[in-house]
Amino acid sequence: MHVRHPYNPDRTDIYLHPISQATGLERQVVSLARLPPGNESFLPHAHTFQEEFVFILEGEGEAILGDDRHRVGPGDFVGYPCDGVAHQLRNTGDVDLIYLMGGERTPFDLVRFPTIDKIGLFTKDGVKMFGTDEGRQLDFSDYLVNK
Repeated sequence: MHVRHPYNPDRTDIYLHPISQATGLERQVVSLARLPPGNESFLPHAHTFQEEFVFILEGEGEAILGDDRHRVGPGDFVGYPCDGVAHQLRNTGDVDLIYLMGGERTPFDLVRFPTIDKIGLFTKDGVKMFGTDEGRQLDFSDYLVNK
């Protein structure tokens, strides 16, 4: 699955391979991710209800937690609790950043995107974005490069 964030399509370019669903997991989401050099995982964001993690397998990157930046590489584990701190992962190396990413699967989540002053309501039916402008309804297909 090739994914780009609709509000940051020039900087997000992620290739995901979902692995948890094939094993029957229903409450956890785990994917193998590949982030090409110079790209970002998504926009900086903070979850209200879903904890998240990444475990770096190959490559070099930068984990951003609020105003803090941390270099990451193979074997590094980063947890993103629901503490209001916006997070993001960037590939700062010369090769693809390969990592496991995962989190909780809840009926919905409210996600704050501080750099674009928006809140996203994530449900099984898609994403509704709210902010200072009029809300925009997004479908999961809006994130896919090859629709």
